[in-house]
Amino acid sequence: MSAGLLAGSAALVLALMTGLWVVSVVRRDASIVDPWWSIAFLVVTIHTVARTGLTPVKALLLVLVATWALRLFLHLLLRSRGKPEDPRYAAFRRHFGADRYWWVSFFQVFLLQGLLVVLISTPLQLVAAAPPPHSVTLLHALGALVFVVGFAFEAVADHQLSVFRGDPARRGQVLDTGLWRFSRHPNYFGEALLGWGLWILALDQPHGWASALAPAVMTWLLVKVSGVAMLDRLLSRTRPGYADYMARTPGFVPWPWPWPARRKV
Repeated sequence: MSAGLLAGSAALVLALMTGLWVVSVVRRDASIVDPWWSIAFLVVTIHTVARTGLTPVKALLLVLVATWALRLFLHLLLRSRGKPEDPRYAAFRRHFGADRYWWVSFFQVFLLQGLLVVLISTPLQLVAAAPPPHSVTLLHALGALVFVVGFAFEAVADHQLSVFRGDPARRGQVLDTGLWRFSRHPNYFGEALLGWGLWILALDQPHGWASALAPAVMTWLLVKVSGVAMLDRLLSRTRPGYADYMARTPGFVPWPWPWPARRKV
């Protein structure tokens, strides 16, 4: 992966995030960035492949990234349709003040997410920049398998959550069936796992192992920053029964038996 390829991908991500920021200022809704997160990874992958040429492994990569990116984009777009700004961003808007947040959000939300895309897409860029012939091997098959398992977890968990939220009879309750019986956040687990699958695809590239920083950062963000930790704090305060659910269910990695570390007697 050359500096020119990296700079080109970074420029495209910056352009995408800047455009989204302009729209967010007009709409006063910074949460419009969320559906486009995955699309930014697809843009980076397509750009790099287009400039270096298609190979069998790159074709596999494009299929995997496009499938994940488009599904997540549509899921988040439909989920947010007709709703006000996400409470996370609305809280930031109140904190900084509406008269300042229009420009603060560019750095705090859009530029930061753009930088994270460039960093976390490192394995994708390594694979997408590999020279030919680059045929598919057992290593790539293993990476694709890990990706598919993670993708299935994320997609099924998102579907189960959507059905749960759409059932008026379960309003105010805690989702503890399906995959949510084995993990409080199976969708985040799936997102992290598919990232590690993409990293495996990059292991045959020079210094590909070092790109483990990318899925490691993504996993850390999902567990400690914007995912598990944040939602657990919120739901334990606002959702009756959630504290009990936390006591009997692991937070991230699914576990098919009663959670031994916190099982009640």
